[in-house]
Amino acid sequence: MPLIENGHIVEDKYVRVSDEDALPEGVPVLVGVDRFLKEAEALKGRQAPVGVIWPNNRPIAEIAPYLGQLSLIALNFPIFRDGRAYSQARLLRERLGWTGPLRAIGNVLRDQFLLMQRSGFDQIEAVKEADAEAFDEAVHRYTVFYQPATDERPSLLRQRLGRTLTGAAR
Repeated sequence: MPLIENGHIVEDKYVRVSDEDALPEGVPVLVGVDRFLKEAEALKGRQAPVGVIWPNNRPIAEIAPYLGQLSLIALNFPIFRDGRAYSQARLLRERLGWTGPLRAIGNVLRDQFLLMQRSGFDQIEAVKEADAEAFDEAVHRYTVFYQPATDERPSLLRQRLGRTLTGAAR
């Protein structure tokens, strides 16, 4: 599957390792939450980056004590109509202060790219190559937003307040 990072198709440097397989030395790994929590102490001493696949049915606050040892968090979209990972992404960015890479995996569709980006995802594992190529168009389709989000684009209210405050200061 193609990996989109900040709008560009990139090579995935992380190797997904199942719970039963040995961790390869010297390469970034992406492990499941059960393995990560069981081996968290041992993984601290690892010389290569470690990422975790966090399921959307587990409270995201549980990851807080481990944020310092992670280099990537992947949130899962098991089916297209299950959006709990959007909430997890915003909580990670806004409340827990996660600034590292946040990856959307699973059933990721083209029409969700903009919301994923606005929710805080900077990596998206696209289902098809064509979807990855359409990323730029998808995230620039709209220029005005009513809701505030984790991205830098201001909401319509913030834009209007800015003009009002600037006009009042003259």
